Amino acid sequence: MRLVERRSIWFTLSLLAILPGVLFMIWQMATTGSPLPLSIDYTGGTEWELRFQQAVAPTDVRQVFVEAGYPDTTAFHVEDERTVLVRFKPIDLDEKERLAQALEERFGPFEELSYRSIGPAIGSEVSRAAVLAIVAASILILVYIALAFRELSHPFRYGTAAVVALVHDVLVTLSFLAVMNRVAGWQIDALFLTAALTIIGFSVNDTIVIFDRIRENVRRYKGESLAAVANRSIIETAQRSIATQVTALLVLLAILIFGGATLRVFVATLIVGFVSGTYSSMFSATPIVVAWEEGSLFGRAQADRARASGSRAVTA
Repeated sequence: MRLVERRSIWFTLSLLAILPGVLFMIWQMATTGSPLPLSIDYTGGTEWELRFQQAVAPTDVRQVFVEAGYPDTTAFHVEDERTVLVRFKPIDLDEKERLAQALEERFGPFEELSYRSIGPAIGSEVSRAAVLAIVAASILILVYIALAFRELSHPFRYGTAAVVALVHDVLVTLSFLAVMNRVAGWQIDALFLTAALTIIGFSVNDTIVIFDRIRENVRRYKGESLAAVANRSIIETAQRSIATQVTALLVLLAILIFGGATLRVFVATLIVGFVSGTYSSMFSATPIVVAWEEGSLFGRAQADRARASGSRAVTA
């Protein structure tokens, strides 16, 4: 099976998975000023989940907040037509009481399911910590893989390919959340950092398994090209990767179905990231290493073949 030779197909599929999210991010940037649908955990603000005794329209609930002086309020249904989640800027307890009275006058008694308010300074600090955590993890993974595979030629390329694969997985996950933000109002909250780091670890684990098999097979099949060795290594480790993937997905699907609304975004993010991690280990990281070693990653192989063809023609 010529898997790495068909890398243009795999790279195109990755681009198609990432592109919708990029387009939605551009749209988000144009409409809100931020490319990502960040929750109040990162931007600061108030999130208030209310359950009324009768069905209410989110637009009517939002109008109450707009009339109270909060024009940037967003509101949408959660679970059913009686439950509304409202997001707006930070407020104090006195202002909360005033808003609660206005809501009760308009829609009658309601039940407060959850309420939290985070200041913008705390949200900014969390955002910086999230970026630093992902960058630090990527750098440490790059250094570790370069050291672990120092027996191979150009071990730095293996580390770089692994980091590119994990960045691919994070981008696919962000693309999924950007789309779901437009469809269901999902946002990137504090749990996304936990999901992203878990996805990174899962992706790198799969990648290292394939790279380790490549290291063994390079010594075992010295007469084969790196592409042939890489194909052999992917096939030999595929069963293990797929079995691990299915086991993890069964657990995550059970949590997604029975875990309730509070875990839905987190678990769905993990599912998409885990599937992307398995895909990128086999069809992104390994083909990148082979293409780099062959000199075709940046288009040099075509030039080399052209020069070789020209030389043969001159000799003839």
